[in-house]
Amino acid sequence: MRGIKLILAIAVLATAGWFALSGQWPWRRFDVPAKPVPALMAEADAAPEAPPVERWREVADTLRRGETLSALFRRQGVRGLEPGLLRRELDPRRLRPGLVFSFRREAEDSAPTHIVVRTDAETRLRFVRDGGEWSTERDTIVWTPEIVRLSGDVGTSLYEALDSDVPDSLLAGPERMRLAWDIADIYAWQVDFTKDLQPGDHFQLLVERLRSEEGEVRFGRVIASDLSVGGRALTAFRFGRDGGRGAFYDAKGVSLKQAWLRAPVEFRRISSNFTRSRFHPVLGVRRRHEGTDYAASPGTPIMAASDGVVLRIGRAGGYGNLVELRHRGGITTRYGHMRGFARGLRKGAAVRQGQVIGYVGSTGLASGPHLHYEFRVNGVAKDSRTVKLPGGVPLEGKQRAAFQAERERLAARLYGESEPATPDAPPIPPQADLVASRTSRSS
Repeated sequence: MRGIKLILAIAVLATAGWFALSGQWPWRRFDVPAKPVPALMAEADAAPEAPPVERWREVADTLRRGETLSALFRRQGVRGLEPGLLRRELDPRRLRPGLVFSFRREAEDSAPTHIVVRTDAETRLRFVRDGGEWSTERDTIVWTPEIVRLSGDVGTSLYEALDSDVPDSLLAGPERMRLAWDIADIYAWQVDFTKDLQPGDHFQLLVERLRSEEGEVRFGRVIASDLSVGGRALTAFRFGRDGGRGAFYDAKGVSLKQAWLRAPVEFRRISSNFTRSRFHPVLGVRRRHEGTDYAASPGTPIMAASDGVVLRIGRAGGYGNLVELRHRGGITTRYGHMRGFARGLRKGAAVRQGQVIGYVGSTGLASGPHLHYEFRVNGVAKDSRTVKLPGGVPLEGKQRAAFQAERERLAARLYGESEPATPDAPPIPPQADLVASRTSRSS
């Protein structure tokens, strides 16, 4: 046994001696670095990548309250932009605080070479500096229409219903307000939205929504509507003529536009009704109130209730600034407490229904901004909210046939049915999301 161990020890020592003399080892020696891998050598020897050179710097700034464009541009270091060019391209009277301007400058230059501003929903204005000269460019922003079907319970307020039922993903708050005003305009001759709405009333709408190339969304126009008010089913279908925006007609093809506006101003509430006896808020006595007072924000446009001629314009005692119009059939209308009159309006001038004749104010015997509106027949004051007014004009002949085809097509979309075949009818964009009523959404 001892002989075997001696032989193995001699063999190990002999082998180690041979490796030592030859300089080769069966394992890696710690005192000699391993042979580097070529790929790792290339990676280690490569120079670090230089950061990208920034060619442009861009910053956004807003027009502050009471600030001029010149002050804004001085703050951003704009040089050489003539005030005359600014005035030609940007009307100072239409500029509003918060308007966003984007200033772009080359990295090595402190003065901007490009200025961009959205002047309205459809237009982007650019000021470009080439050397020392400035020029302007206008880009048209493309808005793509799409059709959205909405439905819900009206309750007692159309705007509150739309605000509750229509999420921001479909229309933002200000756009829902615009939609509410448009519906009120469509049914202005059939519905008094301040008193006619009742719990259980319902609406169904086919609405055009516009989406910009930048992803913005806004309300376009109402295409069709079915409004249930107090048990009455009131339908409205838009029907265009010669490619125009068109007008609204009921299911029988009768125009919803009548000869008279029921309310000649967009108002918040009715502050005083037509009555034989009312406590006057300024005089402090009881007296007849021969008109309707519509409370509204100062400066709200006031419209002519029907076609007519200006009979009187100017200051008129307790009425303050007054416009009186003469219409057919011995009818006159009065519009009191105006802040001011529409430019160019004068005695004897012809006006059209819906034309702006002045602006809400509180001149004369008024306790706050509102329109005092009177409706008189042969000199006798009548309640403008209850007097019977003439109806709309029906379509006839070829127009009536074309309307019936359009009505069927829109009704199929409005009520969620399959669209009937009407090859001659112009196409409408694809339908987007459906918003259900509050009851169905909460279940």
